[in-house]
Amino acid sequence: MVNSIAWLILLIFLVFIEIITLGLTTIWFAGGALVAFIVSLFYDNLLLEVVLFVVISLVLLFFTRPIVKKFFNSTRTKTNYEAVIGREALVTGTIDNINNAGWAVVDGLEWSARSVNGEIIEKGTKVIVESISGVKLMVSIKKEG
Repeated sequence: MVNSIAWLILLIFLVFIEIITLGLTTIWFAGGALVAFIVSLFYDNLLLEVVLFVVISLVLLFFTRPIVKKFFNSTRTKTNYEAVIGREALVTGTIDNINNAGWAVVDGLEWSARSVNGEIIEKGTKVIVESISGVKLMVSIKKEG
């Protein structure tokens, strides 16, 4: 009975953590804890319970999480900054990291920009947005071809 109480407490704790974080991680371990809890009601075998907890949790995590995550994130809209990563931009003010200068336009919006590798990029150059650091685009020169 002690094992059952412990598994129930773990189950409640894992569900609580999932509710707080919504990370789709601890819920799979809660599934393993649920199976271990049910088994502990009928058998008093801690080793069996732990093995079932680990196996069920890992199976749920690795085989169902990607499917569920894809399903839940299918309607998610990218935010402005996520939407510009990988896009082409046009340098409107020479990018010079040393002098903390540079501007680029993406989709009609002007952003402060810096070079990923530190090179000076002249006005009029086409670049690719590699990432965003704070409110600055991190860009590299677009390779033609």
